[in-house]
Amino acid sequence: MTSPANVAELEDRLSDPTPGVIEAFRALPGDILFLGVAGKMGPTLARMAKRASDAAGMRRRVIGASRFSDASQIPQLNAHGIETIRCDLMDDAAVAQLPDVENLVYCAGMKFGATGNASLTWAMNTWLPSVVCRKFCRSRIAAFSTGNIYGLAPVSGGGSVETDSPQPVGEYAMSCLGRERMFEHFSRTLGIPTVIVRLNYACELRYGVLVDIARKIWTGQPVDLGMGWFNCLWQGDANALTLQSLALAATPPLALNLTGPELLEVRAVAEKLAHRMNRPVDFTGTEGNSALLSNSAQCFERLGAPRVSAGELLGWVADWVMSGGPDLGKPTHFESRDGRY
Repeated sequence: MTSPANVAELEDRLSDPTPGVIEAFRALPGDILFLGVAGKMGPTLARMAKRASDAAGMRRRVIGASRFSDASQIPQLNAHGIETIRCDLMDDAAVAQLPDVENLVYCAGMKFGATGNASLTWAMNTWLPSVVCRKFCRSRIAAFSTGNIYGLAPVSGGGSVETDSPQPVGEYAMSCLGRERMFEHFSRTLGIPTVIVRLNYACELRYGVLVDIARKIWTGQPVDLGMGWFNCLWQGDANALTLQSLALAATPPLALNLTGPELLEVRAVAEKLAHRMNRPVDFTGTEGNSALLSNSAQCFERLGAPRVSAGELLGWVADWVMSGGPDLGKPTHFESRDGRY
């Protein structure tokens, strides 16, 4: 498949539902609400839900709630049949006024800036889920978490699995483990079917680890090898598998790793990108024998394999960067080994 030529084509691919999503949404009853819909994944995630519902012949409300600090997102979502509600999720009275729905996808959270504002990070990542669970105690919930809760894993081990004990490093990762514990607590005490999606590095062409590496090469900056290995997953596949995961919501919650199947070496990836872009690449730092890695075998066994391989995505990213495609201006800071974001 050729690289997306522009933002419209990119977002169309990111929101294209797989047969698995369409089938899951044919069986899924009720309306669906995306909390924190204005983030990196939310718009195309909600749009995929709408497209899957339509393809399945299911009439349901697809709703996105957010502060919408970028007001231009509202008409864009509305144009694709997604209702929007302006809501400051840190205002529990405002959360209480949100419509009751059968299905909730929890996309809210804080990562970047966490080091300089720890109290807000904990409020967003740990306090807010308790407010949401009380409000949506009769919903089915898919809640995003992160592979950061595991800490660094040996490269030789193939990545952390869902039964590994959490070893979070830094306040961001600790607050995300707190988020999981809040969803677990209320799932157990209020009987809320929940799936916790531990996502590691969704990547599209405007954001992600591959984009970070490609742009460093394109602009002549050295690539840091401090975190020498990583996983990543095409965001379109992350969207699809997240929506399918609603069918696995349980009490107590099911935890599900979500990332690409490949264990990617930063040095090798950078060299492939440099070759494709016909640019030299310089490195700084040295690879260690551990990295932030997750194993998604359980997810693929239960929900199906991704459509886009890391190799194909690498080519798309290189072409996008060379053609001057826009980015979101949000580096992943994947090279951080101390949990500071």
